[in-house]
Amino acid sequence: MEVLILNLKQSRRKDGRVYLSIEKAYRDPITGKPRAKTIQSLGYLDELEKEYDNPITHFKEVARKMTEEEKLEKKLTLSINMDEKISPDTDNRKNFGYAAILKIYHEIGLDVFFKNKSRHKKFKYNTNSIMIMLVVSRLLSPGSKKKAFEEKDRYFERFSFSLADVYRSLSHFSEISTEFQRYLNSQISVKYGRNTKTIYYDVTNFYFEIDEADEFRKFGLSKEKRQDPIVQMGLAMDADGIPLHYELFSGNTVDKETFRPVIGEVRRNYDTGRIIVVADMGIITGDNIFYLQGKEKGKNFNGYVFSFSVRGGTKAFKEFVLSDKGYVDKNGKPADENASFKMKSRVIARDINVTLPSGRKTKKTVYEKQVVFWGRKYALKAQAEREEILKKAYDLVANPPKYTQATSYGAAKYVKNLKFDKKTGEILKVKEHPVFDSAKVAEEEKYDGYFAIVTSEMDMSDTEVIETYRGLWQIEETFRITKGVLETRPVYVSLQDHINAHFLTCFISLTIMRIIQKKTGKLYSAEKIVECLNRISCSNEHENIYLFDYRSKISDVIGEALEIDFTNKRLRLGDIKKILARAKK
Repeated sequence: MEVLILNLKQSRRKDGRVYLSIEKAYRDPITGKPRAKTIQSLGYLDELEKEYDNPITHFKEVARKMTEEEKLEKKLTLSINMDEKISPDTDNRKNFGYAAILKIYHEIGLDVFFKNKSRHKKFKYNTNSIMIMLVVSRLLSPGSKKKAFEEKDRYFERFSFSLADVYRSLSHFSEISTEFQRYLNSQISVKYGRNTKTIYYDVTNFYFEIDEADEFRKFGLSKEKRQDPIVQMGLAMDADGIPLHYELFSGNTVDKETFRPVIGEVRRNYDTGRIIVVADMGIITGDNIFYLQGKEKGKNFNGYVFSFSVRGGTKAFKEFVLSDKGYVDKNGKPADENASFKMKSRVIARDINVTLPSGRKTKKTVYEKQVVFWGRKYALKAQAEREEILKKAYDLVANPPKYTQATSYGAAKYVKNLKFDKKTGEILKVKEHPVFDSAKVAEEEKYDGYFAIVTSEMDMSDTEVIETYRGLWQIEETFRITKGVLETRPVYVSLQDHINAHFLTCFISLTIMRIIQKKTGKLYSAEKIVECLNRISCSNEHENIYLFDYRSKISDVIGEALEIDFTNKRLRLGDIKKILARAKK
């Protein structure tokens, strides 16, 4: 804060009496707007007149002297020895940007939860302090727990625990993870409000670079197409892109089987009311649709907006998609051959297969809206992506020995007569030579640029259905942040409860990042915010004085949104601690 002056303020109360106080006037360094705050209350004028001949003159002089003293305190003359050397092994660079993380951490009461949950435990270490270190490190310098512990001195915190304590705390964190997520949801709902009318759901997985699978980390195809043991993560997210609830599953759990446990937890314990779940086609099963639409103890039906496979649809559905009849452009006018975008819909009864408690399958009829749209840019994108794969397919036909089942992934579907060794994945020599499947290419090309969505929401316009579904990109971005910015993997722990604790730490870090983005108007990517917070650092210039060398538009926006002043060139250690203390309130 830039101090302008301390002055005497005279406030007339409703009863006519005048109250005196000393007020500090300053200009906010971030917004540039004038501000004022009371720093000393003096009392009523009529009472002070009993003590002083002229209270107003007296306290104006007091305010003037206080102003001079504060100005003198802000000025400091340093004597610099240009020949001074740095002591061996000196590393006094400190990060101060983590104040933004502390602000959100304490604003949503995470400190209260972790302190309460460890109150009656036998262990002596401070689990809240450990979690702060793990979360700050995960956001600003992701790596192993050991790395986080070794770098703990780069922050102005007193982390009074051992590395062994960090590892011991992981079992405790795993034990309380479900309860914590419910608490976190309630805090976010109270502090910021939750938009849970629409809930986005998706599944990803994380691979482990280990040779042998175990009961939890099982072999499965990772999103990176690696043949390594993996764990699955199902994640629900609210309409603002803030994580809602996650669960981990063993690596051999198929995506569609993760849906009901996660959404079921949200429906039972997150006080959402009626929800509309948005998800990709990997989740769209009869069981999941019936689960959402079935009545439960008098509650209203829940809804869905799911993507639907065009190429995997029935013959009648494909004919509906490819027929020009009924398509309109963005303005609702009949679409012609020059339209760059077109859409149409219909309401239809569709039979779905539902599994009964006995395990037997039965058919149920659902009435849903099918929305189909086509975009020229999507068609061109699909063609460009296929061209790259087709080049590989042509080479596969010409040089089969160059490839294996793994390296031919994607291209193999356009080649007939391919046989693979089940053990080695090598391409086997067969009587009929591999040939390019041009008919398959022609069939796929017909559907380039077409997308289909099925929904229970009959009253939604086609445009609204499409826009609601497009919100799913936020959860895809969330997974990208988790794997990229937060570097969730490699995972340096192996016990199942330690793995769960690791992902809990990542979940908290991700939530804090999303809240910072929301508070700053979603102006900046997670990468930009992390880079900025890392660069808000300082060095010990002289005794307890720290010198800062970074300020940017992003740091100003973050500072204004979180009410943290990141504009000072120098701060005393005491002032830094005061700012951090305020962030924790």
